[in-house]
Amino acid sequence: MFQIVFNEISAAEISRLGILEQLELLDSFKVSETDLENLDGDRFGKIGRDDKVLYRFRAKDYRFYFEVKDGTVVVHRLLHKGTFSDFLFRSNMPVAEDEALAQSKHFWKLIDEGRNARPA
Repeated sequence: MFQIVFNEISAAEISRLGILEQLELLDSFKVSETDLENLDGDRFGKIGRDDKVLYRFRAKDYRFYFEVKDGTVVVHRLLHKGTFSDFLFRSNMPVAEDEALAQSKHFWKLIDEGRNARPA
């Protein structure tokens, strides 16, 4: 298992949830090297653009977007699935969620904001 660190943006996103929902999400969010080597597509996914690689973890109706740096999972954003389901519906894109996100400038802007945020 990796150590998990939330930046101030992702920490603020999770703190907006009720305490029980926070605990359930945090309890389900476990990441190991094996998970990242064998992405199942359902819980874990990989999104890339240029030289940036980002992982996605699905838990209930939420998505954790993170990268691994020096043995630490750094969570850049925690977003509700509706955030991107609505985007996909409005853009009428016939692609998978991860593929659509990899092509979205708006998504990478959200991630870059998270990357530039201080650790919580």
